[in-house]
Order: sequence, then C-alpha cells, then structure tokens
Amino acid sequence: MAVKIILKRKVAKDKEASLLPLLIQMRALAMSQPEYISGETLRNTEEPEEVLVISTWQSAESWKAWFRNSQRAEIQAKIDALLEEKTEYGMYYYG
Repeated sequence: MAVKIILKRKVAKDKEASLLPLLIQMRALAMSQPEYISGETLRNTEEPEEVLVISTWQSAESWKAWFRNSQRAEIQAKIDALLEEKTEYGMYYYG
C-alpha cells in the first residue's frame, strides 16, 4: 500500500539559502530509489523558515529502506546542521 511521508523542518534564517541545494540533492537521489513515486517541497507562507517535504512511496518498506540509505543519511546530516529543530518525520497511509 502506498504511503505519504511528511518531513517538517525549521531552518535557521541565516542558513535558508544553503538548504535548497541539499533538498534538491536529496530529491535527485530519492528519485533513483526503488518504489519512489513523487515528492514536493513546500514553504509555510506565514513562517518561511518552516519547510515541508512530502514524498510518496509504493510501500512503507521502500520508505524504510530509503531512510536507512547511507547516502541519504549523509545528506540529512548536512541538513540537520542548518536546522533550529530536529526534522519531524511522519508516515501516512491513504484513507
């Protein structure tokens, strides 16, 4: 069953410009993973330092495999260095 993954991040104001290239790098790598369907990045209109990343995967197992991917973890560590708070992760089934 397909799942939506929602990641919520709050980037430090002085580090916003550094975040986008890392998100693009992460998305490019995710797109080559088995069972990746799609993704999008959204910024909060009232709090622009809040960024949501929503991705869709064919199964929870495919997302979990991606989460354990060492290349993903390497990019995530760089993202974490820019954040004011830890990335929040949520997995949701349709319906």
